[in-house]
Amino acid sequence: MSERFKQVPSEAYTNIVDLGFEFMRMVYESQLSFTLDIICPWYKRAKYNDSEEKMQKYTTLMAAYGKDAGIDFNFQGTVANTIDAHRLIQYCQETKGPEASNKVVDSLYAQYFTAAAHPSSYDTLLKAALDASIPQPDAEAFISDEFEGLAETRMLIREQASNGVDSVAYIVIEGKRRDFTLEGAKEVAEYVKALEGVAKEAY
Repeated sequence: MSERFKQVPSEAYTNIVDLGFEFMRMVYESQLSFTLDIICPWYKRAKYNDSEEKMQKYTTLMAAYGKDAGIDFNFQGTVANTIDAHRLIQYCQETKGPEASNKVVDSLYAQYFTAAAHPSSYDTLLKAALDASIPQPDAEAFISDEFEGLAETRMLIREQASNGVDSVAYIVIEGKRRDFTLEGAKEVAEYVKALEGVAKEAY
């Protein structure tokens, strides 16, 4: 995602949660909300009715998107419950900050989508934590305690479901007059268009 945002025009800039648009020395702060998943175990069943043909079309499309971004997708990984991966991400967001949590997400995505690693095995989670420079003793202690952060993580997932989020990525860019929502995989141009819309309405 960060590589895609590098292609946004220079008049719009982003950090982890805020965008600032500056016109005539006036700044408008716009908040971005991201709802992501490591993988979607329910996706084939809920979205494609367990259709192998439809799922193949999806993976072909995503492979094309990945190729354009320099990513060689491998869709042979195990589809499994990702709650422990979400626990780890939430833990990093709360205790280590956005930079560390972003590195955890990047590592989890790379391991699953390019190396076909199990999405929430001990080894996968530990590597993601170490890639984010989390001290190994801290990482091992957290990953081994399956209940730490579990209730809060489940609550946050239920909260997003109650907000009508049923696909990922689900990105809301807060505008001065209206919000811009992007659901699912999008081309760079669609992100740029949304950001330019926020900038235009910030006058």
